[in-house]
Amino acid sequence: MWIKEGSVFEKTFELYLDQIKRADRCVLEKRLGVIVEGNEIVVSLFSRPYRVSDRDIVDSSGKRPPLDVCVILCKYILMCPDESHAGEDWVTYKDFKDSGPLTTYFSHDVEHALAGAFSGRVGLMAQAGERLGGYGPEINLAYDLSVRFDALPRVPVIVLFNDADDEFPAKCTVLFQRRAERYLDAESLAMLGRNLFMLLQREAEAY
Repeated sequence: MWIKEGSVFEKTFELYLDQIKRADRCVLEKRLGVIVEGNEIVVSLFSRPYRVSDRDIVDSSGKRPPLDVCVILCKYILMCPDESHAGEDWVTYKDFKDSGPLTTYFSHDVEHALAGAFSGRVGLMAQAGERLGGYGPEINLAYDLSVRFDALPRVPVIVLFNDADDEFPAKCTVLFQRRAERYLDAESLAMLGRNLFMLLQREAEAY
């Protein structure tokens, strides 16, 4: 378990849960696309359901997920923007206003990591993406592979991948809808990208 008694993580986590306890469930359901079942809020992250209550966060096996997943889920519920926010155009991580300090991290630990892990394995990446709930985006994109994921109900992600050739190394770009920064802060969006890389890598290793 990542939270240790008396740690700053424990105190922050308890604060998040206390704030979630006081949140209007009807508003959350309408604005975030989550499912409310009694005292629990069911949120899907990359097609995996998590149950959030005022006591804990658990996955389908009843275990608490890693720190990054807990933070992403809590931030998604607590930020809960007004549903009138537009911004469905697709942008890169660096286009978000508060992304500055983390752009290098996102480029290296998400996009470059994906490119390195799946260079010469575009077919395997497609299979891993499908197992993770990915599907073809509705926009026409000239890449070797383009996959859309419903990372969270209101936060889709598109992964664009060109495999290595005789002139260029493999390259990967991750796109978000501009309004994503209304649902998650820059740090949580970076965690989301890293989580996607780790999940794709895990699915690929399962073959």
